[in-house]
Amino acid sequence: MGRMADPVRRILCIEDDRDTAALISEQLAERGFAVTLAYGGREGLLEIMAATPDLILCDILMPAMTGFEVLERLNEIAPRFGRIPFIFLTGLADRDNELMGRRLGADDFITKPIDFERLAFIINARLAGVARTKHAQKRPKLNDRQIQVLTLVARGKTSAEIARKLHLSKRTVEFHIYNARLKLHAKTRSEAAFKAKVGGLIDLKARPC
Repeated sequence: MGRMADPVRRILCIEDDRDTAALISEQLAERGFAVTLAYGGREGLLEIMAATPDLILCDILMPAMTGFEVLERLNEIAPRFGRIPFIFLTGLADRDNELMGRRLGADDFITKPIDFERLAFIINARLAGVARTKHAQKRPKLNDRQIQVLTLVARGKTSAEIARKLHLSKRTVEFHIYNARLKLHAKTRSEAAFKAKVGGLIDLKARPC
């Protein structure tokens, strides 16, 4: 059975110049992206609320709502949508505009006329960064006591031995092991200790507790 194909990454391009928008859509589609176009800031925000994109490209100078205003508004509603990479497309290659965008949280600036190879490289780099962040966020978090207990389990200690060493009751030790197992989706204490070691949650080279 072959490996499943990677999902197509969805790009929202907010650009009021229709010819430029069409060129961006064509070039990114050739590079394997699914592109949705919005021809103004307000339309772009509606698209974001309708279907959250993987990344946003946005012109700065647009009528009714500038790119800066789009990013400001997105920052206000960010908890609802999570962290979406945001790249400005601009003919304004000046320091003040870049500093303004960076303060608002823009990830990158691409100056027009667009170098599409560079744009595709930046898009892929930003999407890869988001994927790494999400992976890191999914790693379970153990509290200090659970780390202590699982470290001793990994060293072959029984619950009674751990209880004596940490000056806890055996019942309390079993409680910490049980909660650690739940967090690590482990069926046994040994499996929990193994997953914690492989996941870098415990360090057996560290000085014994």
